[in-house]
Amino acid sequence: MKIRGERECRECGTRWSYYETGSVGCPACGSLRSVGVDERTEHTDLQASFDLTPVRSAIDDVATDDIAERARDRCREYVRRRGFVNSGSLRDLDDTYLGAIELLHVADIVVRDIRLEDREELYFLALLRGADRGDRPPVEDIPQTLRSARGLGYANAVREYRRDVRTWAEDRDLTASERRALETLGEHVKRIRLLDGDVDPETAERLVEATRDLANGLRGDEFAFTQAQQRLDGLE
Repeated sequence: MKIRGERECRECGTRWSYYETGSVGCPACGSLRSVGVDERTEHTDLQASFDLTPVRSAIDDVATDDIAERARDRCREYVRRRGFVNSGSLRDLDDTYLGAIELLHVADIVVRDIRLEDREELYFLALLRGADRGDRPPVEDIPQTLRSARGLGYANAVREYRRDVRTWAEDRDLTASERRALETLGEHVKRIRLLDGDVDPETAERLVEATRDLANGLRGDEFAFTQAQQRLDGLE
């Protein structure tokens, strides 16, 4: 949506940035009566904090499935509020978002699986340890039974990112090649989602790399765009 991000309070005259506070309430007096004083810009990225410390602190006192449920709830709220267009600028598809969305899917499996194996539990705990800092376990550590969580999580992340890229690009004249690359990216996402994410983890990683290259390409990096096309072709 397009909003006027720079606000001025009608009660006390204080000016602030909605992009920084995520609120139309005046930070000085609390009034909700404010007016925008700048041009409308696209903005999909709401204020969202992601801190798993309270969940990690309960590991020794709470059953694993309860820990997973708490982690899932925090991840779901963070992913729900996150967007990728901030005051008209396209953000990166960052590792913290990817960690959160994979942990969301892994935690859902942990909550439902009554016969969790040691390797699965260790992988869940590794994700829990670093997801809010953007740390993701390497591909080779993913148990076979959990690889769909990364595949589906990353496909969903790219789907949301692509949606915001298209929103960001509405006021820009994309070339035929750029539009075709965005469509190809969408086709790969659809294919992986139809498979419920059950693809090689390397494929999920390549999907993310192609997405990042494409975003950089659309922002003017010609080499990155060429690389994105090559990566997308390699996913066929």
